Amino acid sequence: MKINFKLPSLFLCLVLMSSAVHAQYKQTITNKTQLLFNKNKTIPFGRLDELKIAVAVPSKTKYSTFIEQLERYADVTVIDLNQLNEQGKLSNTIIVAGTASELSMTNAALLNQAVSNNKNVVVCKFLDNDLSKIQNTSKFGGKVSELIYPEFSQEAQRNLAMSVFGGLAITEGNSKLKTVQTRLQYTNGQGSGLNVAKMTQKIDAIAAEAIGEQATPGLVVMAIKNGQVIFEKSYGHHTYEAKQKTSVKDIFDLASVSKIAGTTPVVMHLQETNAINLDSTMGHYLWDVISTNKKDIKLRSVLLHEAGFTPFIPFYKNLKPGDVQRFPSATHQVQLADSAYLKNNYYEEVMWPEMMKSAVKPVGNYVYSDISMYVMKEVAEHITSKPMEEYVQELLYRPIGMKTAGYNPRKRFDKSRIVPTEHDTSFRKVLLEGFVHDQGAAMAGGVAGHAGLFASANDLAIYGQLLLNRGEYGGSRYFKANTVDMFTSNQSKTSRRGLGFDRFDPNPKNEYPSKLANSSVYGHTGYTGTCIWIDPKHQLIYIFLSNRVHPQVSTKLLNLNIRSRIQDVIYETINEAK
Repeated sequence: MKINFKLPSLFLCLVLMSSAVHAQYKQTITNKTQLLFNKNKTIPFGRLDELKIAVAVPSKTKYSTFIEQLERYADVTVIDLNQLNEQGKLSNTIIVAGTASELSMTNAALLNQAVSNNKNVVVCKFLDNDLSKIQNTSKFGGKVSELIYPEFSQEAQRNLAMSVFGGLAITEGNSKLKTVQTRLQYTNGQGSGLNVAKMTQKIDAIAAEAIGEQATPGLVVMAIKNGQVIFEKSYGHHTYEAKQKTSVKDIFDLASVSKIAGTTPVVMHLQETNAINLDSTMGHYLWDVISTNKKDIKLRSVLLHEAGFTPFIPFYKNLKPGDVQRFPSATHQVQLADSAYLKNNYYEEVMWPEMMKSAVKPVGNYVYSDISMYVMKEVAEHITSKPMEEYVQELLYRPIGMKTAGYNPRKRFDKSRIVPTEHDTSFRKVLLEGFVHDQGAAMAGGVAGHAGLFASANDLAIYGQLLLNRGEYGGSRYFKANTVDMFTSNQSKTSRRGLGFDRFDPNPKNEYPSKLANSSVYGHTGYTGTCIWIDPKHQLIYIFLSNRVHPQVSTKLLNLNIRSRIQDVIYETINEAK
């Protein structure tokens, strides 16, 4: 029999495409978790916006590592094991955790009642090094999902928690109950073959230099390779007064990273569902543009920064006396910062018309302009009939577990969790704590296409992994693979840009974003001292968050090349391992 391998069958192509989704996950540690029962294929958890999770444990202190690991993936409510029905009534998913001896004393009627109340119950049991108990450990008769770990330790707690969410594949036990990794794995480079200790020393030194030179009071660095977090560390403090240490959980103003993590994913979804056509014009979607010089500009040119827009309009310099006041009133309800309120409808009545009246240069030349993403936000909101900040939460953030990402974070979080930016002495005349640094975005109500998004490093890591997976995360698909490929690849004849995304600069003199980066790299930087760079060739995500504009705007972070040098260290570590 002669087989022709030149043209692979459609089936083979589909198999290759499917396997490519999981190819970047390389589990390098031994996970002793076993899955005894998987009711309704609950494990690993899927879309997180459908789950209201409570975790019932005998002791919060004893199981703190387990709880903290669960919280890397989703919000959970911690309740008392013996009161799971009373305290967990508003949850649809209950994770019950304990050692074999602790759970043996748990009244089975409690769990049966939870099952009767349509709760999705997951039992996580830690054994006492007696593997003989595995075969006869269940007393719940398949009514719940059950996972076991043959010991109780810090590592056991982390691994079992990751197994529930798909951060670790379950490879032990019954072959029919094995799972695959579907989310980020938090194992600090364990088994990766990388010299993490040496890498840490080098990054520590660069971070210390940045803080010592007052390029930024604090920063967070995170790196993910093959789906495994290989580095995650915070440095310095929120301010130079050193009253609060920076934490990896802190929420930062992302500035222009908002373009690719806020507006662009919405546009990607609208484009692939044919709700918009990138080769249609601004005038086709926006009525008030038809009478302007921008009516024939295509959305594709807008996303590429080739629409000929004015680079920057300093809206705040055009304010009139009385437009901003110190206290809210019926006429001033747009909060710019603490003790700063703008006149109602200023964006609609002044800013947007001014943008539409602004000059336009010939289309096709690359000119970076924030107006481009103001435009894309307007298009998105007209098409979806929803504010963009709500739409992106429903579309992406809540389903994949981006817990902190969003606009106007002071409405959801205490300001102690949010790293302050500039002490604004010219416009708002107050320290900016949880209010967007960009003046135009602030005047637009904190939500703009080009700025306004806040998030933690972990949230950006989740989004970066979704992109590396070409649209899939947590076992669910959010974008078509070819949509991700199109938006993130070079789409311009005149610049390095993708659609919304910035990319590796092929000019060797620029060494952007890193002298060791390659042509597959895409991402974006932010004015406040942030960046995310995604490298499909190395299956790498690099995240740097800082507040370099505190207390005043400074160029030291750029002059010292801090972001790129840390990225260089990560690449050097990978190259040494080869």
